[in-house]
Amino acid sequence: MSAPGAAGAAPKPNRYVTDLDRAAYRPVHVVWEITLACDLKCAHCGSRAGHKRPNELTTAECFDVVEHLAALGTREVTLIGGEAYLRKDFAQIIAAITAAGIECTLQSGGRNLTEERVRAAKAAGLKAAGISIDGLREVHDAMRGVPGSFDAAVASLKRLRAHDIPAGANTAITQASFEQLDAILDVLIEAGAQAWQIALTVPMGRASENWSTMMLQPHQMLALMPRLAALQRRAHDHGIVLQPANNIGYFGPYEGRLRGTGFEAVHYEGCPGGQNVMGIEADGNVKGCPSLPTSGYTGGNTHDVDLTTIWNTAPEIAFSRGEGANWGFCKSCYYADVCRAGCTWMSHSLFGKPGENPYCHHRAEELDRRGLRESVRQVAAAPGTSFDHGIFEIVVETREGRPVDVVPLDLTPRDAAAARDELIVCYGCFRHVFAGTQTCPFCDGDIACAQTAHDDAMVDARRATELLVAALSGT
Repeated sequence: MSAPGAAGAAPKPNRYVTDLDRAAYRPVHVVWEITLACDLKCAHCGSRAGHKRPNELTTAECFDVVEHLAALGTREVTLIGGEAYLRKDFAQIIAAITAAGIECTLQSGGRNLTEERVRAAKAAGLKAAGISIDGLREVHDAMRGVPGSFDAAVASLKRLRAHDIPAGANTAITQASFEQLDAILDVLIEAGAQAWQIALTVPMGRASENWSTMMLQPHQMLALMPRLAALQRRAHDHGIVLQPANNIGYFGPYEGRLRGTGFEAVHYEGCPGGQNVMGIEADGNVKGCPSLPTSGYTGGNTHDVDLTTIWNTAPEIAFSRGEGANWGFCKSCYYADVCRAGCTWMSHSLFGKPGENPYCHHRAEELDRRGLRESVRQVAAAPGTSFDHGIFEIVVETREGRPVDVVPLDLTPRDAAAARDELIVCYGCFRHVFAGTQTCPFCDGDIACAQTAHDDAMVDARRATELLVAALSGT
């Protein structure tokens, strides 16, 4: 696998992780909260942003962090808040990141991303930005807690594009926004967005207090994933790349199409936090993922220890570098060795520890085959601090929603001859199966025959394309 920019290789995105990156645990992508100050009052905010943290890093300390990130091999830094642009040295930090040879991007609610701020960010070297669009006007404004925030966000998206800054959108799916996804895409098309990331709302921070109206239930993955696949096709037709966030999935028939943007072989490979992703809080706390709780996942603080030492030595950072500690359904799952219970942020926010995650398409399908589904309900409230969470329990139900006794599920069989670390695609059902598997455990099809039929279809498609091109060109 070639490194980005290697001779003779096509350029790769900054966040593309190579085998060398994985082996070295290089923090390829860093998400840096440079202030907790915020001009919105979002009902789903995990960090409960609003006011600055005590003892936020000074400009000089930020510059020192940038030097360490460059030495560690970071290729992209995404600035977040609160609202990153509320720091007076916002543009200076962007310029320092850029001067260090690292691309700087921004995630924002866009309420006050003014012309002056966009112009300053562009001059400092900002490469791209994402603006949160969490529903149409009424839904978005209610979620963001400030009237007019929808119009401001759309205006910011257009303003970025007017300054030739590649801009996309992020949507946190709630019960309300789930019904508006097609209409949201219309807004993004009109605004000139180039990318769209869709994530599940996670019950952390303020979202833990509003979970019953905000969160989808696990069994709704059965409706969500085909919906996203259809949206991705329409988005592609308008030049928008739609991708699911790390907390959506996993391993259903749309896995390769969505996560690989049409390249079926791509699949989820476990939580990247602490491996090739780093999170930094505004006061210098360093975590393996920006969304994880401060308590239990902070490896150190840059006021006390240099960033390089924290990243390389802190056990709290290395939570995902060893073997996963799966439990519950995830322990017995066909994909347990690869997926390792999916997004740690979601699993910890639900249960107070990683290793079990009901928000999984494969899991929802396996349950549905048995006439069952899962829901979650909160049994302990969050304490009310930044990056806090409550505790949930899983309720197993019939398809109609009647609770049933929890019984052990039969395991999806794995061919004894199959590899444990390489997945290929069964082109009979577009599910991922382990290399060496002869009969697909999901569609009972012959995997080799399905591969041959797929290859033949691709050859026919290429020939048809060549004939069409020749006919149109008159050759």
